[in-house]
Amino acid sequence: MTNPSFEIVVPTLARPSLGALVDGLGRSCGPLPERVWLVLDAADTRLPPVPERLKGRVDVIHGPAAGPAAARNAGWRAARAEWIVFLDDDVVPHADWLERLAGDLAGLEANVAGSQGRLHVPLPADRRPTDWERNVKGLEAARWATADMAFRRSALAAVGGFDERFERAYREDADLALRVLAAGYRLVRGERRCDHPVGPADRWTSVTLQAGNADDALMDALHGSGWQERVGAAPGRFRVHLATTAVGVASLLALALGRRRVASLCAAGWFAGIAELAWARIAPGPRTADEVATMVVTSALLPVAAVYHRARGIARARRLHGTWPAGVAGSAERPGAVLFDRDGTLVQDVPYNGDPGRVTVMPGAREAVDRLRAAGIPTAVVSNQSGVARGLLTREQVEAVNRRIESVLGPLGPWLYCTHGPDEGCGCRKPAPGLVLRAAETLGVAPERCVVVGDIGSDVEAARAAGARAILVPTERTRRDEVAAADEVAPDLPSAVERLLGGSR
Repeated sequence: MTNPSFEIVVPTLARPSLGALVDGLGRSCGPLPERVWLVLDAADTRLPPVPERLKGRVDVIHGPAAGPAAARNAGWRAARAEWIVFLDDDVVPHADWLERLAGDLAGLEANVAGSQGRLHVPLPADRRPTDWERNVKGLEAARWATADMAFRRSALAAVGGFDERFERAYREDADLALRVLAAGYRLVRGERRCDHPVGPADRWTSVTLQAGNADDALMDALHGSGWQERVGAAPGRFRVHLATTAVGVASLLALALGRRRVASLCAAGWFAGIAELAWARIAPGPRTADEVATMVVTSALLPVAAVYHRARGIARARRLHGTWPAGVAGSAERPGAVLFDRDGTLVQDVPYNGDPGRVTVMPGAREAVDRLRAAGIPTAVVSNQSGVARGLLTREQVEAVNRRIESVLGPLGPWLYCTHGPDEGCGCRKPAPGLVLRAAETLGVAPERCVVVGDIGSDVEAARAAGARAILVPTERTRRDEVAAADEVAPDLPSAVERLLGGSR
């Protein structure tokens, strides 16, 4: 049986642990990946040496510095293999990882979109684990964690990849899994294994981790109640944290109003809640003086931190969605997807450009794209690239320019471009509707819910032919008759996006 093609994507901040990962891949036996994409999300570019076995297969691209979801999107969209294997930069593959990966992926039915690897978190054998070590140990039972998760590229394209509204390394993998399952795919667990060593943590790590409550609020908005059970996540202690915080606040209010008896009763309730939380964390641990002190101090802060971040998350989810709990996708006033022309729209038009160094983004392009991301509206790029047919460009040059644009603007969704010349009668070359229809199909959005944003008449005509809406953003090369014939015209990209998000037509 032929091994399926695969590429590996690693979002990274260039932490020291990356070296162990890359070295582990180099030592692992089995079929090699076609490419390993290191998506660098930090200014520090000091990367580990590439093992001899992987030389010529490792590429470094710069992510948009918008969190791991955005970095993974940048990686899988640069890849072209059938399978995309996501690894975190703090795992260490076992010596037979590549061989077992090939076995995990071989022969999977077409409706299987993903295969999860198995994680092992090594802990000290001479003492009981700390609170932080137990937290990391929980990754062994996590369902669909992208610390080691392979997805079919076609499935990622079908659901639009990771939701970049998840800006932290938390819940973005569960969200993707739920959307993939809702699309009718299956997810399975493989046999390959990675070690996940426990990384460093300071005294306040457990408090800062409460920021995940904001992501839980977004999950509530996106997937409704019961999503924790569907992804195998523990229900957590938020209700207890809310009750503890409530009696603490009530104690302070009663004291301010001179109701000392009520204040004392509420204070006793707060103290009991804090004591119960602290002991629940101390009892299974090593019970050293430092660990006990850390648990006591942080337990007093955890409930209010959890409530604060949940409230912040609810407010953010409402802002992102416009309604609660329904999302933007359910709003008839907003588009299902925005399809951008490339040259003259996202970047300045350089005829038959094959040089990434000549890429200059249009004014307001980053602002416009960021607003669409924040609103949860998927995007794609539809572009004529007849320079390939004319012998002035290669596909590799076109894709190098595309990658450069994404390094500046962030992930833009699927890239669909036509390489045919104007006389070849191709159905995808604008003004024909092919590119628009393919983009809509790839994103899983009906063409009539798509908006094409471009700078010339062929962009508008392609949208009309596909049944999509079009907004013309003229430049100096846009003809007057094209402007006059357009149904909608905006002076620049931010104005076009404002029109879309505002619902005006």
